[in-house]
Amino acid sequence: MYRFLLSRQWVILTLLGLVMIPVMIRLGFWQLHRHEHRVANNKIIAAALKAPPVPVETVTHPGYSVPHKDLYKAVSARGHFDTAHEVVARHRTAGAVSSDDQDGSGGQQVGYHVITPFVLDDGRAILVNRGWIDGGDNPYALPKIPAPPSGEITVIGRLRPDETSSETGIRNVKGLPPRQIMLINSTMLAKQVPDPLLGGYLEMVSAAGRTPTSPALIPEPDHSSIGPHLAYAIQWWLFSAMVPVGWVVLLRRERADILAARAKKAAEEAPREPEDSVPAAAGT
Repeated sequence: MYRFLLSRQWVILTLLGLVMIPVMIRLGFWQLHRHEHRVANNKIIAAALKAPPVPVETVTHPGYSVPHKDLYKAVSARGHFDTAHEVVARHRTAGAVSSDDQDGSGGQQVGYHVITPFVLDDGRAILVNRGWIDGGDNPYALPKIPAPPSGEITVIGRLRPDETSSETGIRNVKGLPPRQIMLINSTMLAKQVPDPLLGGYLEMVSAAGRTPTSPALIPEPDHSSIGPHLAYAIQWWLFSAMVPVGWVVLLRRERADILAARAKKAAEEAPREPEDSVPAAAGT
């Protein structure tokens, strides 16, 4: 009855199902881990945003790699801006940033992030992302950059790790126009700034002397959304459960079709009974 399971079609179908089940289960756990990472990331960001700022020089130093636990840590810096070595980061969108430590695409307008070294009182410096400005009509010309507050000031910001292509997906293009960069990275800019650069950079939150024409501050990162990863995990597990169910349904349908075909064939081959002959009526 079930010899059809040895056919080429059913062997391939069965092997395919046996491969798909563990693959989809694994994909479900992958999405679950992404969900757990997102939730943990949100907790880190929420705690960092609520904490009072600490002096930046107590958190980072030249060559320092900002760990994940310090993501968006609130810090303060006392010193002055060095506009002589100011640069702009290309192809940055205006809008919110994601909670996965990557620039988001909440806005569609592309422009620049203004990156200005901030020289601390001890002679070291930290890169400060002062915010977003419009890109203008010529992407190869340095845009007009609003001047930062002058003199000795205190800057409050969120600590960010140095950007890399592997973490952000931003390709580090060579041969850019002067004072334009792709990645905000203290190691890459260390040779262009005369003062020792602390590792990482700051997203400026506030500073005395800002004006309405100052660059638009980077919005606070989203730390409430958990994304669709948990739903995707459940979907993958449901799909894996549907594979054996579907296999059984197809099996029963195939068996029913075979039985129906056999019954029809048997009916066609069964001998027919001869029809009764009707005697002719005798004439009188």
